[in-house]
Amino acid sequence: MANTFQLEIITPTRVFYSGPAEDLILPVLDGLYGVQAGHEPVVTALEPGELQFRVNGEWHKAAVTTGFAEILPDKTVLLAAAAEHPDEIDINRAEAAKARAEERMRQKQSMQEYYQSQAALSRATARLRTLHR
Repeated sequence: MANTFQLEIITPTRVFYSGPAEDLILPVLDGLYGVQAGHEPVVTALEPGELQFRVNGEWHKAAVTTGFAEILPDKTVLLAAAAEHPDEIDINRAEAAKARAEERMRQKQSMQEYYQSQAALSRATARLRTLHR
């Protein structure tokens, strides 16, 4: 199919998705990045957030964490630390993780601890945002 490209979303523990896709929207450092078949070659970093991809006219979404994406005209490979379908997300756990991260960010801490808390907050917020859209 000329209007599709091969999409692979891979985490350390599983192949999250492998198959054709018509569109892809992924979270990157400066916002959202859209991909369609025939895209120019690009390598970009993934940020925690909501990823969306369209297969057979139906949009699918997932919460993803940090990683990288290699985009080619006929194939895109995402290597993410984690990816979750909305039905895999435990809302109570995500809300508790967000509250813990927010509390840690309010406390005096080293820069390393601050960045770890910030990353935890980003992951929890991405999970919750994926559930509420």
